[in-house]
Amino acid sequence: MEQLYIAGIAMTVFGRHPARTLDDLAREALDGALNDAGCSRADLGAAYYAGMTNGPLQGQISIPGQVVFSRIGIEGIPIFNVENACASGSTAVHLALQSLKAGACDVALALGAEKMNIADKAKAFSLFEAGWDVSRAQENYDTLLAMGAGITAPPGSESDRPYSRFMAIYAALCRHHMHTYGTTQRQIAAVSAKNHTHSVHNPYSQFRQPFTIDEILAAPPITYPLTLPMCAPLSDGAAAAIVCTEDGLRRIGADRSRCIKVAASVLRSFTHRPLERPDLNIGRLAAKQAYEIAGLGPQEMHVAEVHDASAMGEIIQAENLGLAALGEGGPCAERGDFTLGGRIPINTSGGLESKGHPLGATGIGQLSELVTQLRGEAGARQVHGARHAIQENGGGLQGVEEAALAVHILSK
Repeated sequence: MEQLYIAGIAMTVFGRHPARTLDDLAREALDGALNDAGCSRADLGAAYYAGMTNGPLQGQISIPGQVVFSRIGIEGIPIFNVENACASGSTAVHLALQSLKAGACDVALALGAEKMNIADKAKAFSLFEAGWDVSRAQENYDTLLAMGAGITAPPGSESDRPYSRFMAIYAALCRHHMHTYGTTQRQIAAVSAKNHTHSVHNPYSQFRQPFTIDEILAAPPITYPLTLPMCAPLSDGAAAAIVCTEDGLRRIGADRSRCIKVAASVLRSFTHRPLERPDLNIGRLAAKQAYEIAGLGPQEMHVAEVHDASAMGEIIQAENLGLAALGEGGPCAERGDFTLGGRIPINTSGGLESKGHPLGATGIGQLSELVTQLRGEAGARQVHGARHAIQENGGGLQGVEEAALAVHILSK
């Protein structure tokens, strides 16, 4: 199969941008990716727009991609709107790569953009609760919350402020892992402390303040065992990637030394697996498929970006990706295996907890970090000698797992 590449990639700073429009953020990401690839808007053969907030928060329920792209200079080419909950950005990249494989074009764009910070925070939080079967919302909630049985929350570990019900579900996942494997709250806090420390060196990160494990544990609670720094914030931001075939690279005259190979791109959806069958987890199956396509294994990965909407996500996904044995993600985090300088650095960007989580832009932001690492351009957070990288990005909930999940493997 013909080799495909990320020729250009860029992202805005993720965070609160009250004075900036969605179009402004999207334009910055687009211009950055085009400049990085050394091409122009006229070179693009197809464009994929990832976003969730346009309809519910900005009122643009239909054709958001066509509207945003028309304002930043893209028209006439095929434009596709992509919504796959928090996995929307990675899905857009996957589809852009598919268009290259199909021969529809030789250069394609994937762009994700969101404006989540609005005056009505409850409305913004409601986006997360759209990521399951809304006709069975209470049934979903009760089923998922039951996963936390067996661990009793200590007094004072529940926030008296409103938060997304998805955080209660993340907490239930934590408690299930704690009950099944002996994972501790301190190990979960170690993930968060590590990611906040990594983010200090990332100029694109929403938060750049380091925390110790004890500070994470002492922070305001969300719902046990999660505290505030363990959870991703509401974020504004955009990210864009230019993907190319060999012919596309030649046509735009790309600098081959900075083009990163896409060794595998996998997208899977949930199954009604039993909770007691982690071997059938969507993330584990997607990773296995990606490794087979790439001809690589977890032991050959040098750096990873995984979906940590809560710190527990990193532990679960590190295990799914084979970067830690099942049940060993917590101890690995606590002893520093996932820290810069450790065995397999994870979320060198700071992860969703620190870098931020603007939904449709999140997956492309993860890929931006990995491209930067493989190019050797990550500065103080550089993983030295990195040649292979893996990304995992999930979205929504169905059954007892993500509704959609993407895994990409990139190679220098």
